[in-house]
Amino acid sequence: MSDSLQTQTLQDRLDRLQELTEFTENCRTQLNDIFETLGWSLDHKDSKEEMEQCPYDSDHRVPARSMEKHKAFCRLRKMGYTAEEQEDMVDPSMCYENSSVRSFTMDKSTQHQVILQARSSAPLMKMEGVFWQGQYSGQPVDVPQNHQRALCDLTVADRLALYDHVVGVFSQQKDAALSSNDDLYVDLVSKLKKGDEQNEPKTHLELMAEMRDYKRRRQSYRAKNVHITKKSYTEVIREVINVHSAELTRQWREDEHEEESARSEPASNRRRLEEKRSGSSESRHSHSRRHRSRERSQDRESKKKRKKKDRDSRSPDDHHHDRKKKKKKKKDEREKEK
Repeated sequence: MSDSLQTQTLQDRLDRLQELTEFTENCRTQLNDIFETLGWSLDHKDSKEEMEQCPYDSDHRVPARSMEKHKAFCRLRKMGYTAEEQEDMVDPSMCYENSSVRSFTMDKSTQHQVILQARSSAPLMKMEGVFWQGQYSGQPVDVPQNHQRALCDLTVADRLALYDHVVGVFSQQKDAALSSNDDLYVDLVSKLKKGDEQNEPKTHLELMAEMRDYKRRRQSYRAKNVHITKKSYTEVIREVINVHSAELTRQWREDEHEEESARSEPASNRRRLEEKRSGSSESRHSHSRRHRSRERSQDRESKKKRKKKDRDSRSPDDHHHDRKKKKKKKKDEREKEK
């Protein structure tokens, strides 16, 4: 009895081992197919990438290839910026890489020095229209990375001081750039016309001007302007004759125009007299017409006034009788038409 039980358990174990072996082989086959499809190899050994320690948190170990990105993220995280705030931040430096727009980067120490300098120059007591020392920050704060932090961490006086500092820096840079371009606005002609008594050494710009004039006097330069340097004597005389002929033609036309105007003056005088006479007769006719129209309008007004007086003087019975007459008259006219 015991022998039969032992043989049965042994057989079960062998069956279970066979099933596991078949399952393992099946999985291996599937993995090989997947690796072949992807082009991978089972003999690949994972190369250990070099890890570096984060300067802001000693517990952070990051691959060297992503250290810069992690440092920027960890620095903002240490300053109190959340992940959502960091997602909304945009680095504006990329917009000014290939442009002439000047930018200014503010650090924490410069910001604190500017605020302290503005605070020291401010009055001790409150004054109208001026920031006093109590309105400036006394402790150094981190440079705000967004508008919300700028409003919360910096006072109005701090923001105005920083704005004035940045504007002053840009104005100094602009003045320096203009002073470096002063040679572009030098009057070279006045410098070249100096007297011989001034034996000063010539500057680089004066030497360049002399070289330019020398090149202009060369035969190769003058040969390019053929329309003024290569004309024959006959062409020059022809141009002179044409100019004089055009001037004489213009003068002759002006004289002819003056003669015609002188002849037309008597005729124009007679025309003016006739216009004056016709104008006077027309004015008399228009005056008489206006007088007659005024008389007619006065007659019409007087008639209207008389009719109004008659209506006002009559009684209501008379008015009623007149209306009856009008109605009867209209009725007779309709019957006749029928």
